[in-house]
Amino acid sequence: MKSSFKDIITSEEVVLVDFFGTWCGPCQALMPILKDVKAELGDSIKIVKVDIDKNQELATKYQVRSVPTMILFKDGAPKWRQSGVLQKKDLVNVIEIHG
Repeated sequence: MKSSFKDIITSEEVVLVDFFGTWCGPCQALMPILKDVKAELGDSIKIVKVDIDKNQELATKYQVRSVPTMILFKDGAPKWRQSGVLQKKDLVNVIEIHG
């Protein structure tokens, strides 16, 4: 996944990366919110989920210390990050501001 991750975050769309753990309750709560965000914003955003247990190197590189941690990338550069769950309207607002 490491080599393709760089390709993903440098794509033309804004990319929201959700670093999560399968064992994490708040991560599970975030899943339907991310689906709703994608449904609202459509092709203007790409949402990628990264399991920190399967991608420890990537989680370390981006200093993910708690899950869920979301990082918004534009042109390969991180523009925003937050740990914890955001509601749909707040997340859409962040994406529109930074996208």
